[in-house]
Amino acid sequence: MGASAAAQVSSPSASPSASPSDPYTQRERDWRNGAIVYQVLVDRFAPSAELDVKKAQGLYAPPRRLRAWNEQPQAGTFIESAKVWSHEVDFWGGDLKSLRSRLDHVQGLGAEVLYLNPIHLGFTNHKYDSLDFQAVSPEYGSRDDVKALAADLRQRGMKLVLDGVFNHMGSNAPRFRQAEADPASPWRNWFVFDARIPGGARTWKGVHNLPELNLEHPPVRQHLWAAPDSVVRSYLRDGADGWRLDTAYELGHEFLAQLTAAAHAEKPGSLVVGEIVNYPAGWMPAMDGVMNFHLRTLLLLLLDGKLAPATAAAMLERMVADVGIAPLLKSWVLLDNHDVQRVATEIPHPAKRRLAQVLQFTLPGAPNLYYGAEVGMTGGWDPAQRGPMDWDRVAAGHPDLAWTRQLIGLRKAHRALRVGDFRTATAQHLLAFERYTDRAADTVLVVANPTDRTVTEHVQWRHGDMMDASNLRDLLPPAFKTEPVSASAGFVHLTLPPYSVRVLAPDTGTQDGYSVYKRVR
Repeated sequence: MGASAAAQVSSPSASPSASPSDPYTQRERDWRNGAIVYQVLVDRFAPSAELDVKKAQGLYAPPRRLRAWNEQPQAGTFIESAKVWSHEVDFWGGDLKSLRSRLDHVQGLGAEVLYLNPIHLGFTNHKYDSLDFQAVSPEYGSRDDVKALAADLRQRGMKLVLDGVFNHMGSNAPRFRQAEADPASPWRNWFVFDARIPGGARTWKGVHNLPELNLEHPPVRQHLWAAPDSVVRSYLRDGADGWRLDTAYELGHEFLAQLTAAAHAEKPGSLVVGEIVNYPAGWMPAMDGVMNFHLRTLLLLLLDGKLAPATAAAMLERMVADVGIAPLLKSWVLLDNHDVQRVATEIPHPAKRRLAQVLQFTLPGAPNLYYGAEVGMTGGWDPAQRGPMDWDRVAAGHPDLAWTRQLIGLRKAHRALRVGDFRTATAQHLLAFERYTDRAADTVLVVANPTDRTVTEHVQWRHGDMMDASNLRDLLPPAFKTEPVSASAGFVHLTLPPYSVRVLAPDTGTQDGYSVYKRVR
């Protein structure tokens, strides 16, 4: 610990006795706020030790194929008999037990939540075509393996979030096949059949392998979330701590609210976060939070020069006002995942990418880290972004690994970044904002230059407790030579090279027994 940091800890103004009823302390007690989320595709994370047994059981029988761990996914051809693409039935052999063997890596990064892509029984590798929501796909394991994983995570102080695909099932699901073959089937009303629809049944975006569920039919809702033995409630009893909902925008506000209420009734404090690609306002409290694709798009447009920094700042401030800070803190901030290009491919420019990652870890929300991003894995559109985890890069100490740990450490060390409020600082050519609480010492000022030119600017810092002539310290040392920075009459004067960022905090420590912050909380 440096001298100024030690002084800060001992300073009465920097460490006041916090009231247990203040909003920031309450936010800190809720694990969902500002959590570090690590996302895993079970099949692609760690090779199983039981592949020979699984092959003998026929789990990878044609048209399925078991690939070598060092192979990369490639777009395939359509298999008419199975109504799927060949790359949808290529497997790499990961399972829940092999995932458990690699939890030291996930925990060592500093992740607090493990989010799994679907593990329900399904024909494809991605499992978004569930055959039975209550069963775990045998390639991955069993419900007992889910319980064991949840117990492992609980011992580590971590949480487990599962992927709920409740808008549709797979065309190979026994319930759908019976309903399709027999109009008198008890499952007929679970789906929407109409001879005017190509294929005869309503499907998700016209994908024939994904017939949509008829959520207006009460027994469907009972099965999915309402009944005590429902999918949502039973997995929470097995040890899961929450659900990420696939295509949540298609479920609608009313059904999402019912599902969330059922989850909270089963396990108070559980998380329901929805895949919302729309503007995020209006979706809470039907859910606890969203996957914030709007924020991801905003950042990409900013770094691509398609949004001016001042415009981006105004949009960020409007989004926070429209959505509210409380649900935003529970919403996931993502740069990549299984549906889009990996961040190292989407943003190949190293400085731009690091700038985007700093913003991911300093803006309000829960950073969602896609497996392999911590070692710079690349991958384009589906299926290229779903390659097997490159453990050789981990073993070799890839430079992105240290960078990721640094960002996670920054996030976890500073209260304002985890649970603080958000306010922009006024600038024209720089993006500037602060995260703050009711304590001046918690404040973090982020100033980024998302342009291809050096920018010198006076930034208006809209925080009245930031004392004049007080020094600012770097929380994330810049990769460029810089002069000391201080606050001056509510302004901060900075020069930033292209695609660079400063993460700053007030130095509230004492010098020769004196601190300008001595009477400011």
